[in-house]
Parts: sequence; C-alpha cells; structure tokens
Amino acid sequence: MTQAADQLQRFSFDGTNIRGELTQLHDSYQEVLNRHQYPPVIARAVGELMAATALMSANLKFAGRLTLQVRLSGSVSLLQAETSHQGELRAIARYDDQLSNDELDFADGQLVITVEPEQGQRYQGITAIAGGNIAQALSDYFEQSEQLGSRFWLVCDGTRAAGFMLQKMPASADEDPDAWDRLTHLASTLKDEELLQLDNETLLHRLYHEEAVRLYPASALSFLCTCSQERIGTALHQLGYDELQSVLNEQGSIAINCEFCQQLYRFEQHDVDQLFPERQQH
Repeated sequence: MTQAADQLQRFSFDGTNIRGELTQLHDSYQEVLNRHQYPPVIARAVGELMAATALMSANLKFAGRLTLQVRLSGSVSLLQAETSHQGELRAIARYDDQLSNDELDFADGQLVITVEPEQGQRYQGITAIAGGNIAQALSDYFEQSEQLGSRFWLVCDGTRAAGFMLQKMPASADEDPDAWDRLTHLASTLKDEELLQLDNETLLHRLYHEEAVRLYPASALSFLCTCSQERIGTALHQLGYDELQSVLNEQGSIAINCEFCQQLYRFEQHDVDQLFPERQQH
C-alpha cells in the first residue's frame, strides 16, 4: 500500500520526549526530474535532499523559506533543495561532464542550512559532511548546533523519495530514559523499500507495534518554483544599465532561463528601460 500524495506527517510517542516525521515525494520529485536530464546518481541524490528538506520544513514556524545545500569539491559542485513554509519544493544540481555514474563522494563536503523568514533575520548554519551522506550530516548538525539528538533516514530510487526522522526533545524527569536507544534501534531496522512503499500508519505499526504512537494530520507537499519576471528583473537590475544595454546591443534581447524550472524569461529594450525608471526622467 503506497501513499496517495506527496506529504509530511508528524508523530510522537506517548510518555517520551521523542517526536518524528515521515515524508514521501513522488509528483514534486518528478516535476524536478522532468525539467532536468540528471544522471541516475544525481537524480537519487536530489531526491534524498528534497526529502531531507521536506522533513526540515516542519521547523519553519513562520512564513519564509528553508534551503539545504550540499557543497562538494569533486565533479558535483552543488546539490540544492528549497521549501517554503507551505511545503512548496524545488531543487537543482550542478555538476560537470566528467561525472561517473558511481556513488557520489561526499568527503570534504559541507551541508549548508539557510533559513530566510519573510520578516526578520536570515540564519545560516554550516556543518561538515563527516559521515559520508546527507542523513548523517543532518544528524551532526542538530547535535552540534541545536543540541538535539536527531537521526535521519533518507532514500530515493529515482522514482520516489522518502525520509524518516526521529528527534529527542529536552526531557522532563518522568519520561522514559531508555526510549531514545530503543526507538532509534528499531528505526535502524527499516528497509529502503518499506520507507518508499508503505503508508505511514502501516510503517509505524510495523516498527513500533509495542509503543504508543500518536500520528498527527499530514500536510501536503508540492513542486513550486518562485521565479518570476519581476524577480529576474530585480537580479538583472543589479548588473547596471550599461551592462544590460551592452547585451541588448549585441544580442537584441536578454534571455534568462530559471535554473530550477527552466522557464524562459525574455527582456527587450522597453523591459530594460522599465527597470531603470530614473533614467527616463532625464
């Protein structure tokens, strides 16, 4: 039995200070793949990162965006996935033509987590990818930066992506002291195909049938790119009028492709003039 739609669902264990999240992605992941001809090894890594970003989106308690970047030093320079507080996802990868179709080498990589509220201060955290994969890097980040015990399981088969997280919140005296070791040990028996194919209720029952699990309503996830003519225009404005005019003189128009969704934006002379209204006043 598989999930009906892309979603994120929280759960908790009665009598403990441990919470968890489950996510499954299909349509939003396929929307990304439909726009890019990624090699299989890149496609799987992008799916894992999207699942990780979906799990992290539960930490957005305000309107804004959360971005996960994996920066590597080899033939793959960047993996990036973003989500909004409304569960709107997008992702990209940058790599060179020398990429082999083996497993990615995360050695010497960095995981960069950026939180951008619509109102308020931007926050960024960086952690080394010491464990060789995205899931371990996220666990390390929460241990180091948030002092919260956290475990992540991420999987992608090129068609679907899924993620599972357990997190240990600050404890109170009357809670089960052995719960963390017990629950994470059981989670470590989770098979990739179970995480990808089982519905959440079945999966949690299979892992934790002797625990009191509380499952909360799921929230929907979807693909959405935030690009627009206005946003692209704002970026072009930073290049300056003279630079843009030079491109117009040479090419006749300015064509920009959004690297996330491949939408083409074209700017003619009158579009560029409108970006610099102060020049038209003279």
